[in-house]
Amino acid sequence: MKDTDAELELLIRSKHTLIFLDTVEPDRADELLAVIAARLSLLHFSWTRSRGLRRGFHAGDPFIEKTEEPARALAQVRDEGAGIFHFRGLGRWLEEAPILAHVLDAAAHVGARRGTIVISGSDPHIPDALRSVGVTLTLPVPGFTQQMQLIERLIREHSTRRPLTVELTQQDRVRLANNLVGLTLHEAERVVTRLIIEDGALRPDDIPRAATAKRQVVEQGGLLEYQAAEEGLGDVAGLHGLKAWLARRRAVVTDPQRAHAFGLGFPRGVLLLGVPGCGKSLAAKAVAREWGLPLLKLDPANLYDKYIGDSEKNFKRAMRTAERLAPIVLWIDELEKAFARSGGDEDGGVSRRVFGSFLSWLQERKGDVFVTATSNDIASLPPEFIRKGRFDEVFFVDLPGEAARAEVLRIHLRKRRQDPAAIDVPGLAAMSAGFSGAELEQVVVAALYASFADGRPLDTAMLRAEIGATKPLSGTMREQISALRSWAVDRTVPAD
Repeated sequence: MKDTDAELELLIRSKHTLIFLDTVEPDRADELLAVIAARLSLLHFSWTRSRGLRRGFHAGDPFIEKTEEPARALAQVRDEGAGIFHFRGLGRWLEEAPILAHVLDAAAHVGARRGTIVISGSDPHIPDALRSVGVTLTLPVPGFTQQMQLIERLIREHSTRRPLTVELTQQDRVRLANNLVGLTLHEAERVVTRLIIEDGALRPDDIPRAATAKRQVVEQGGLLEYQAAEEGLGDVAGLHGLKAWLARRRAVVTDPQRAHAFGLGFPRGVLLLGVPGCGKSLAAKAVAREWGLPLLKLDPANLYDKYIGDSEKNFKRAMRTAERLAPIVLWIDELEKAFARSGGDEDGGVSRRVFGSFLSWLQERKGDVFVTATSNDIASLPPEFIRKGRFDEVFFVDLPGEAARAEVLRIHLRKRRQDPAAIDVPGLAAMSAGFSGAELEQVVVAALYASFADGRPLDTAMLRAEIGATKPLSGTMREQISALRSWAVDRTVPAD
């Protein structure tokens, strides 16, 4: 965070006259600019559309009359001395030619004296006419250190007003701060203050409630879905190669500071290709449970909008939300459904542009976001996804072998309160060659329906009958699966 503060001050000191500050926290940006202005012995001005231009940072500082209109406020810059002029949310008016001209005039004015114009907003749009004049800087949401400082400050402040019971160990405070990471300081302050005021205490059982605020951030955006990671890798049969790969990276996720000192960064992600119904999606979701991270799902269908340009904006908003809530696992299921048509122009090139944005984000993303993506149809997936650097590894998930099929059957029998020891699981595994995990699950479910209808306990014969009546995908799609296996031989790593 301090690096960003220092970079902003350096831009102002080096006479950058127009700075676009990408942030969702205008109040925090205003406070930061006021501190920099004081340090550089400059006046500080702040503008909002509702109140106009104000000299100073404090609530009692005066507003300049009749400066609510952007043009009048920008014209006022020429009448003031050297200073830092912060315009909140001005970006929405920059497409208007008169406003654009005023910005250029004001930037030239402060450049001739000593000062800077700062335009803040979330993902600000920069007109071409200002690109050569302005520079963009992103103010990231507060990290772990800032959230820890907030917690300690609120405990001190509330303790001076009323009795406050604090039952948090240092480890509990670390957990609480980690749950707050991704929220703005204002959002986090409201969460912690509510926890304190409700019962005059901060206890360990308050910590999970802070995660609810993160879920609300996701749901308000409408582009990402907060998923409950209910099953771990122990609930996934086979895939020993993938499990070992993930286990080797678990320590980096759980102890990122030590990993960073060792020279290791956060893992980027995996692409799981393979036969439908063989556990790709289950494994993708299980990573979050195994690593103790929140799981967000990106549904590509939510990205595309009928209005020109909105699809690209939707994608950027979704990725910014993911980065903001990091560390997380981001799950993208059936990747080809979003990007298989990216080479065509039938949609006006929208999918191609979103695809390009996604590739760039995979390569350059900020924040600890581990992407688990799945695909059933490699032929329709653009080849750029396979290149190293997008994902850490590309795994191929094949039909389960005999031992894995037995494990799948035991998992689904136990899940439905059946005793695997009472069933000839090895015999069923041997006779179900070519079955996917999803097909074996349906065998168990169908046999249970028959058991319930007949009013007798589930037995091996019922399961054997269901296996005999099932036509597995490996038979009905023999040619496609064979081609997929041939393609994967020297291009992917076996997941099992």
